[in-house]
Amino acid sequence: GLDAWVLALPNAKSGPFVDALSAAGTDPVVVDLSADHRFDDDWYYGLPELTRGGYAGQRRIANPGCYASAMQLAVAPVLDLVEGPVQCFGVSGYSGAGTTPSDRNDVDKLRDNLMPYALVDHLHEREVTRQLGTPVEFMPHVAPHFRGITLTANMHLREPLAAGEAEARYRERYAGEPLLGVTADAPWVSDIAGRHGVAVGGFTLSADGRRLVVVATLDNLLKGAA
Repeated sequence: GLDAWVLALPNAKSGPFVDALSAAGTDPVVVDLSADHRFDDDWYYGLPELTRGGYAGQRRIANPGCYASAMQLAVAPVLDLVEGPVQCFGVSGYSGAGTTPSDRNDVDKLRDNLMPYALVDHLHEREVTRQLGTPVEFMPHVAPHFRGITLTANMHLREPLAAGEAEARYRERYAGEPLLGVTADAPWVSDIAGRHGVAVGGFTLSADGRRLVVVATLDNLLKGAA
């Protein structure tokens, strides 16, 4: 009899629960935090800053990945100019590694360390490539801090941008978005940890204006999971 269900299960575990809700003869809103339905066109992909226009009351909502949210928000305002693959270097706090013990959430192994992993074919790489319709190459790392993601996107452009044009594009695209702030300087993960929202900034262009680097930060346990 509930109006909405939020499924916070490991990947590949949501199926029986979704089936049971469908079989019950009710039609609640179901939000799946796992990756199980992010590639399913029958589910609405819930990144409202970018997909709000495609929402028409769908009752099944696939929640984006945390890194995937940061990547898409860092790239979208200049997507029409992107030429070739986008390179994304990501660093997450170890809470993003989940609760199952591993090297990536072992505090002792992470101390004074930066741990690369899944450097090709990461799930979020495929997710963002599908959503943006352009190739994305993603290199994730885990750092000793507990929460928060720093995502640096390196983009080659088919047309040059003049100084200030990139920032202006982002400010125009995200004007009025309550959970997204645009800053001239590169945002720091320490400023976003424990807070809702995303910060995007640090717009840096090459001398010819055809290479743009943008930094996005978010808390993987808050906006990264919402």
